[in-house]
Amino acid sequence: MKKVLMIGTGGTIASEMTPDGLTPELTPEQLLRYVPAISGLCQVDCLSLFSIDSTNITPGHWAAVTRSLEENYEKYDGFVISHGTDTMAYTAAALSYMVQGAEKPIIITGAQKPINYDSTDSKLNLMDAFTCACADELSGVCIVFSGRVILGTRARKTCSKSFAAFSSINYPDLAILHDHRLMCYISPEPGPAPLFCTRLDERVGLIKMVPGTDFELLAFMLERKDALIIECFGVGGLPSYSDDKLFEVVRRYTDRGKFIVMTTQVQNEGSDLSVYSVGHRLKDNPRVLEAYDMTTEAAYAKMMWILGQTRDADRVSRLFYTPVAHDILYRG
Repeated sequence: MKKVLMIGTGGTIASEMTPDGLTPELTPEQLLRYVPAISGLCQVDCLSLFSIDSTNITPGHWAAVTRSLEENYEKYDGFVISHGTDTMAYTAAALSYMVQGAEKPIIITGAQKPINYDSTDSKLNLMDAFTCACADELSGVCIVFSGRVILGTRARKTCSKSFAAFSSINYPDLAILHDHRLMCYISPEPGPAPLFCTRLDERVGLIKMVPGTDFELLAFMLERKDALIIECFGVGGLPSYSDDKLFEVVRRYTDRGKFIVMTTQVQNEGSDLSVYSVGHRLKDNPRVLEAYDMTTEAAYAKMMWILGQTRDADRVSRLFYTPVAHDILYRG
Protein backbone atom coordinates (compact mmCIF):
# COMPACT_ATOMS: atom_id res chain seq x y z
CA MET A 1 0.00 0.00 0.00
CA LYS A 2 1.14 3.54 -0.65
CA LYS A 3 2.01 5.79 2.26
CA VAL A 4 0.31 9.18 2.48
CA LEU A 5 0.89 11.97 4.97
CA MET A 6 -2.18 13.97 5.97
CA ILE A 7 -1.35 17.50 7.11
CA GLY A 8 -4.09 19.24 9.07
CA THR A 9 -4.43 23.02 9.11
CA GLY A 10 -8.03 23.49 10.31
CA GLY A 11 -10.82 24.97 8.22
CA THR A 12 -14.53 24.18 7.96
CA ILE A 13 -13.87 20.49 7.36
CA ALA A 14 -12.46 20.24 10.90
CA SER A 15 -14.89 22.65 12.58
CA GLU A 16 -17.43 22.16 15.30
CA MET A 17 -20.16 24.51 16.46
CA THR A 18 -19.23 26.67 19.45
CA PRO A 19 -21.00 29.61 21.12
CA ASP A 20 -18.93 31.85 18.82
CA GLY A 21 -19.80 29.97 15.63
CA LEU A 22 -17.94 27.31 13.70
CA THR A 23 -14.37 26.86 14.95
CA PRO A 24 -11.71 24.33 13.85
CA GLU A 25 -11.50 21.69 16.59
CA LEU A 26 -10.88 18.27 15.01
CA THR A 27 -7.47 16.70 14.41
CA PRO A 28 -6.57 14.84 11.18
CA GLU A 29 -6.91 11.54 13.09
CA GLN A 30 -10.45 12.47 14.09
CA LEU A 31 -11.33 13.40 10.51
CA LEU A 32 -10.12 10.04 9.23
CA ARG A 33 -12.43 8.17 11.61
CA TYR A 34 -15.37 9.52 9.61
CA VAL A 35 -14.03 7.91 6.40
CA PRO A 36 -12.84 4.40 7.36
CA ALA A 37 -12.58 3.36 3.69
CA ILE A 38 -9.39 5.41 3.40
CA SER A 39 -7.56 2.83 5.53
CA GLY A 40 -8.20 0.27 2.79
CA LEU A 41 -6.72 2.57 0.16
CA CYS A 42 -3.39 3.55 1.71
CA GLN A 43 -1.39 3.75 4.90
CA VAL A 44 -1.89 7.17 6.47
CA ASP A 45 0.17 9.11 8.98
CA CYS A 46 -1.10 12.40 10.38
CA LEU A 47 0.51 15.71 11.21
CA SER A 48 -1.47 18.56 12.75
CA LEU A 49 0.42 21.75 11.93
CA PHE A 50 -2.18 24.23 13.16
CA SER A 51 -5.94 24.43 13.55
CA ILE A 52 -7.26 27.75 12.31
CA ASP A 53 -9.95 29.28 10.17
CA SER A 54 -8.34 29.76 6.76
CA THR A 55 -9.24 33.45 6.92
CA ASN A 56 -6.33 33.63 9.37
CA ILE A 57 -3.80 32.00 7.01
CA THR A 58 -0.62 34.04 6.46
CA PRO A 59 2.52 33.50 4.36
CA GLY A 60 4.14 32.20 7.53
CA HIS A 61 1.70 29.30 7.50
CA TRP A 62 2.63 28.57 3.86
CA ALA A 63 6.27 28.37 4.92
CA ALA A 64 5.38 25.96 7.74
CA VAL A 65 3.52 23.68 5.31
CA THR A 66 6.45 23.83 2.88
CA ARG A 67 8.94 22.89 5.59
CA SER A 68 6.74 19.94 6.59
CA LEU A 69 6.56 18.75 2.99
CA GLU A 70 10.33 19.04 2.61
CA GLU A 71 11.06 17.22 5.87
CA ASN A 72 8.71 14.36 5.01
CA TYR A 73 9.02 14.23 1.25
CA GLU A 74 11.15 11.09 0.98
CA LYS A 75 9.03 9.14 3.47
CA TYR A 76 5.70 9.27 1.63
CA ASP A 77 4.19 8.61 -1.80
CA GLY A 78 1.71 11.47 -1.58
CA PHE A 79 0.33 14.20 0.65
CA VAL A 80 -3.15 15.43 1.59
CA ILE A 81 -3.53 18.87 3.16
CA SER A 82 -6.87 19.63 4.81
CA HIS A 83 -7.53 23.35 4.60
CA GLY A 84 -10.28 25.92 4.84
CA THR A 85 -11.84 27.01 1.57
CA ASP A 86 -11.67 30.80 1.91
CA THR A 87 -7.94 31.10 1.21
CA MET A 88 -7.36 27.65 -0.28
CA ALA A 89 -6.66 29.05 -3.77
CA TYR A 90 -4.00 31.39 -2.36
CA THR A 91 -2.35 28.51 -0.49
CA ALA A 92 -2.47 26.28 -3.57
CA ALA A 93 -0.84 28.98 -5.68
CA ALA A 94 1.80 29.74 -3.05
CA LEU A 95 2.74 26.08 -2.58
CA SER A 96 3.02 25.71 -6.35
CA TYR A 97 5.94 28.19 -6.24
CA MET A 98 7.37 27.05 -2.91
CA VAL A 99 7.42 23.36 -3.92
CA GLN A 100 8.30 23.20 -7.61
CA GLY A 101 8.79 20.08 -9.71
CA ALA A 102 7.37 17.58 -7.23
CA GLU A 103 6.80 14.18 -8.80
CA LYS A 104 4.44 13.20 -5.97
CA PRO A 105 0.85 14.43 -5.58
CA ILE A 106 0.34 17.25 -3.07
CA ILE A 107 -3.43 17.42 -2.71
CA ILE A 108 -5.29 20.22 -0.95
CA THR A 109 -8.92 19.67 0.03
CA GLY A 110 -11.53 20.89 2.46
CA ALA A 111 -15.27 21.24 2.68
CA GLN A 112 -18.15 23.68 2.68
CA LYS A 113 -19.76 21.95 5.67
CA PRO A 114 -18.11 20.33 8.72
CA ILE A 115 -17.53 16.60 8.64
CA ASN A 116 -19.98 15.89 11.48
CA TYR A 117 -22.92 17.44 9.59
CA ASP A 118 -25.36 15.01 7.97
CA SER A 119 -25.24 16.96 4.71
CA THR A 120 -21.46 17.37 4.65
CA ASP A 121 -19.30 17.24 1.54
CA SER A 122 -16.24 16.48 3.70
CA LYS A 123 -16.29 12.70 3.40
CA LEU A 124 -16.52 12.74 -0.39
CA ASN A 125 -13.73 15.30 -0.69
CA LEU A 126 -11.44 13.44 1.71
CA MET A 127 -11.90 10.10 -0.06
CA ASP A 128 -11.31 11.75 -3.42
CA ALA A 129 -8.23 13.56 -2.11
CA PHE A 130 -6.64 10.33 -0.88
CA THR A 131 -7.53 8.63 -4.17
CA CYS A 132 -5.60 11.37 -5.97
CA ALA A 133 -2.71 11.26 -3.48
CA CYS A 134 -2.26 7.59 -4.43
CA ALA A 135 -2.56 8.17 -8.19
CA ASP A 136 0.47 7.66 -10.41
CA GLU A 137 -1.01 10.04 -13.01
CA LEU A 138 -0.91 13.11 -10.77
CA SER A 139 1.97 15.15 -9.41
CA GLY A 140 2.55 18.53 -7.86
CA VAL A 141 0.07 20.81 -6.11
CA CYS A 142 -3.63 20.35 -6.91
CA ILE A 143 -6.95 21.17 -5.31
CA VAL A 144 -9.41 18.26 -5.18
CA PHE A 145 -12.94 19.41 -4.49
CA SER A 146 -16.42 18.27 -5.47
CA GLY A 147 -15.12 15.62 -7.86
CA ARG A 148 -12.73 17.95 -9.71
CA VAL A 149 -8.93 18.06 -9.79
CA ILE A 150 -7.67 21.61 -10.36
CA LEU A 151 -4.11 22.76 -10.91
CA GLY A 152 -2.85 24.71 -7.91
CA THR A 153 -1.97 27.80 -9.95
CA ARG A 154 -5.37 27.92 -11.66
CA ALA A 155 -7.84 27.48 -8.82
CA ARG A 156 -10.29 30.07 -7.54
CA LYS A 157 -13.17 29.86 -5.11
CA THR A 158 -16.17 30.92 -7.17
CA CYS A 159 -19.08 29.86 -4.92
CA SER A 160 -19.37 30.81 -1.28
CA LYS A 161 -21.83 28.08 -0.21
CA SER A 162 -22.30 25.49 -2.97
CA PHE A 163 -20.39 22.21 -2.79
CA ALA A 164 -18.89 22.88 -6.25
CA ALA A 165 -16.97 25.79 -4.75
CA PHE A 166 -13.86 25.90 -6.96
CA SER A 167 -13.27 26.56 -10.64
CA SER A 168 -10.22 26.22 -12.85
CA ILE A 169 -9.54 29.63 -14.41
CA ASN A 170 -8.29 29.81 -18.01
CA TYR A 171 -7.15 26.18 -17.87
CA PRO A 172 -8.93 22.80 -18.05
CA ASP A 173 -9.53 20.59 -15.03
CA LEU A 174 -6.75 18.03 -14.73
CA ALA A 175 -9.17 15.23 -13.92
CA ILE A 176 -12.55 14.35 -12.49
CA LEU A 177 -13.62 11.71 -9.98
CA HIS A 178 -16.80 9.68 -10.16
CA ASP A 179 -17.57 7.21 -7.37
CA HIS A 180 -13.94 7.75 -6.27
CA ARG A 181 -12.66 6.61 -9.66
CA LEU A 182 -10.12 8.97 -11.17
CA MET A 183 -10.45 9.95 -14.82
CA CYS A 184 -7.34 11.92 -15.70
CA TYR A 185 -7.31 14.26 -18.72
CA ILE A 186 -3.98 16.01 -18.16
CA SER A 187 -0.98 14.59 -16.31
CA PRO A 188 1.32 17.33 -14.99
CA GLU A 189 4.96 16.88 -15.90
CA PRO A 190 7.16 16.76 -12.77
CA GLY A 191 10.68 18.08 -12.63
CA PRO A 192 13.78 15.94 -12.08
CA ALA A 193 13.68 16.72 -8.36
CA PRO A 194 11.51 18.92 -6.15
CA LEU A 195 12.75 22.40 -5.31
CA PHE A 196 11.66 23.75 -1.92
CA CYS A 197 11.70 27.45 -1.08
CA THR A 198 10.43 29.29 1.98
CA ARG A 199 11.87 32.73 1.17
CA LEU A 200 8.99 35.08 0.42
CA ASP A 201 8.73 38.86 0.28
CA GLU A 202 5.54 39.55 2.18
CA ARG A 203 5.53 43.22 1.13
CA VAL A 204 3.29 42.56 -1.88
CA GLY A 205 -0.09 44.27 -1.97
CA LEU A 206 -3.31 44.02 -3.95
CA ILE A 207 -5.76 46.71 -4.94
CA LYS A 208 -8.98 46.50 -6.96
CA MET A 209 -9.77 49.45 -9.19
CA VAL A 210 -13.19 51.08 -8.88
CA PRO A 211 -14.55 54.04 -10.82
CA GLY A 212 -12.93 57.12 -9.38
CA THR A 213 -10.02 55.41 -7.61
CA ASP A 214 -7.95 58.06 -5.85
CA PHE A 215 -4.29 58.31 -6.91
CA GLU A 216 -3.39 58.76 -3.23
CA LEU A 217 -4.58 55.21 -2.54
CA LEU A 218 -2.05 53.82 -5.02
CA ALA A 219 0.64 56.05 -3.53
CA PHE A 220 -0.25 54.86 -0.01
CA MET A 221 0.08 51.21 -1.03
CA LEU A 222 3.27 51.65 -3.05
CA GLU A 223 4.93 53.60 -0.25
CA ARG A 224 4.53 50.54 1.98
CA LYS A 225 4.93 47.66 -0.49
CA ASP A 226 7.69 46.38 -2.75
CA ALA A 227 5.15 45.32 -5.37
CA LEU A 228 1.50 46.00 -6.02
CA ILE A 229 -0.98 43.84 -7.93
CA ILE A 230 -3.60 46.07 -9.57
CA GLU A 231 -6.88 44.45 -10.62
CA CYS A 232 -8.00 46.64 -13.52
CA PHE A 233 -11.20 46.81 -15.51
CA GLY A 234 -11.68 44.65 -18.62
CA VAL A 235 -8.49 43.82 -20.50
CA GLY A 236 -6.53 46.26 -18.36
CA GLY A 237 -5.30 49.80 -18.07
CA LEU A 238 -5.29 52.77 -15.72
CA PRO A 239 -7.87 55.55 -15.88
CA SER A 240 -6.38 58.84 -16.98
CA TYR A 241 -9.32 60.94 -15.73
CA SER A 242 -8.39 64.56 -16.38
CA ASP A 243 -5.04 64.75 -14.65
CA ASP A 244 -3.01 61.55 -15.30
CA LYS A 245 -2.18 61.37 -11.58
CA LEU A 246 -2.50 57.58 -11.47
CA PHE A 247 0.12 57.27 -14.23
CA GLU A 248 2.35 59.75 -12.42
CA VAL A 249 2.19 57.63 -9.25
CA VAL A 250 3.15 54.53 -11.24
CA ARG A 251 6.11 56.32 -12.83
CA ARG A 252 7.30 57.82 -9.55
CA TYR A 253 7.29 54.57 -7.60
CA THR A 254 8.65 52.35 -10.34
CA ASP A 255 11.51 54.85 -10.67
CA ARG A 256 12.11 54.16 -6.98
CA GLY A 257 12.40 50.43 -7.64
CA LYS A 258 8.85 49.25 -6.96
CA PHE A 259 7.11 46.69 -9.16
CA ILE A 260 3.53 46.73 -10.43
CA VAL A 261 1.56 43.80 -11.86
CA MET A 262 -1.44 44.69 -13.99
CA THR A 263 -4.21 42.11 -14.08
CA THR A 264 -7.96 42.11 -14.55
CA GLN A 265 -10.84 41.72 -12.16
CA VAL A 266 -12.68 39.86 -14.93
CA GLN A 267 -12.47 36.17 -14.10
CA ASN A 268 -11.97 34.64 -17.53
CA GLU A 269 -9.76 35.24 -20.59
CA GLY A 270 -7.15 37.47 -18.98
CA SER A 271 -5.69 40.89 -19.65
CA ASP A 272 -4.15 42.56 -22.71
CA LEU A 273 -2.74 46.03 -22.09
CA SER A 274 -2.01 46.56 -25.77
CA VAL A 275 -5.69 46.94 -26.73
CA TYR A 276 -6.53 50.41 -25.38
CA SER A 277 -4.44 53.52 -24.88
CA VAL A 278 -5.10 53.43 -21.11
CA GLY A 279 -3.14 50.19 -21.02
CA HIS A 280 -0.76 50.57 -23.96
CA ARG A 281 1.03 53.53 -22.41
CA LEU A 282 2.19 51.27 -19.53
CA LYS A 283 3.84 48.73 -21.80
CA ASP A 284 7.20 50.51 -22.04
CA ASN A 285 7.80 50.54 -18.29
CA PRO A 286 10.05 47.55 -17.46
CA ARG A 287 8.80 47.44 -13.87
CA VAL A 288 5.16 47.16 -14.93
CA LEU A 289 4.37 43.50 -15.56
CA GLU A 290 1.21 42.03 -17.05
CA ALA A 291 -0.50 38.93 -15.67
CA TYR A 292 -2.25 37.99 -18.93
CA ASP A 293 -4.18 34.76 -18.17
CA MET A 294 -2.78 34.24 -14.66
CA THR A 295 -5.15 34.32 -11.72
CA THR A 296 -4.81 37.11 -9.20
CA GLU A 297 -4.00 34.49 -6.56
CA ALA A 298 -1.13 33.15 -8.66
CA ALA A 299 0.21 36.61 -9.57
CA TYR A 300 0.20 37.63 -5.90
CA ALA A 301 1.98 34.48 -4.71
CA LYS A 302 4.43 34.47 -7.62
CA MET A 303 5.59 38.01 -6.90
CA MET A 304 6.14 37.12 -3.26
CA TRP A 305 8.25 34.16 -4.35
CA ILE A 306 10.19 36.11 -7.01
CA LEU A 307 11.01 39.06 -4.76
CA GLY A 308 12.15 36.60 -2.13
CA GLN A 309 14.89 35.60 -4.61
CA THR A 310 15.86 38.79 -6.42
CA ARG A 311 15.18 42.51 -6.91
CA ASP A 312 16.94 42.78 -10.26
CA ALA A 313 14.34 44.13 -12.71
CA ASP A 314 15.43 41.98 -15.66
CA ARG A 315 15.45 38.81 -13.59
CA VAL A 316 12.11 39.64 -11.95
CA SER A 317 10.54 40.09 -15.38
CA ARG A 318 12.10 36.90 -16.71
CA LEU A 319 10.93 34.84 -13.73
CA PHE A 320 7.44 36.34 -13.83
CA TYR A 321 6.92 35.39 -17.48
CA THR A 322 8.51 31.95 -17.12
CA PRO A 323 5.67 29.44 -16.66
CA VAL A 324 5.63 27.55 -13.37
CA ALA A 325 3.08 24.75 -13.08
CA HIS A 326 1.26 26.11 -16.15
CA ASP A 327 0.42 29.37 -14.35
CA ILE A 328 0.71 31.47 -17.51
CA LEU A 329 0.09 30.50 -21.13
CA TYR A 330 -0.59 33.74 -23.00
CA ARG A 331 2.26 36.25 -22.87
CA GLY A 332 1.38 38.74 -25.58
